[in-house]
Amino acid sequence: MAKNTDKPAPTPDPYVPVGKKAPAFKLTDQQGKTHSLSDYAGKFVVLYFYPKDDTSGCTKEACQFRDGIDKFKKAKAMVLGVSPDDEKSHAKFASKFSLPFPLLADTEKKVCEAYGVWQEKSMYGRKYMGVARTTYLIGPDGKVVHVWPKVKVPGHDEQVLDVIASV
Repeated sequence: MAKNTDKPAPTPDPYVPVGKKAPAFKLTDQQGKTHSLSDYAGKFVVLYFYPKDDTSGCTKEACQFRDGIDKFKKAKAMVLGVSPDDEKSHAKFASKFSLPFPLLADTEKKVCEAYGVWQEKSMYGRKYMGVARTTYLIGPDGKVVHVWPKVKVPGHDEQVLDVIASV
């Protein structure tokens, strides 16, 4: 008879591994335009997942990418933000902070799930599901080059640019 140890199975790393083809997606941005990963074949894609429009950490992160957008363009990298907020929320957020890149609405959280960023979180002892702030660098060949899980916002844009420069 098998012995029951009541230990849960180990949780696999939820993120898409480096070197693997990035999951395809098709999402609309703050202007209603549809974006697919395949639209950016031949370019680097900085796909950053963030929890919520117009909140402190998310605003700081978006503004860092905004302020460095010329460096990303020079590196032939497209910046795309993704959150579960809808197009209307994204439009207001992008307008308020003059964000010059698409914010993709993943209201059904399917892309967040495909990239492993829809995770259980905890605040003040309460558990809930939400987006773990994560950035993926996807190479011109559509494969994951680098993953930054649980991003710390200060200096994150420069970390991404450094990796792009080293590839």
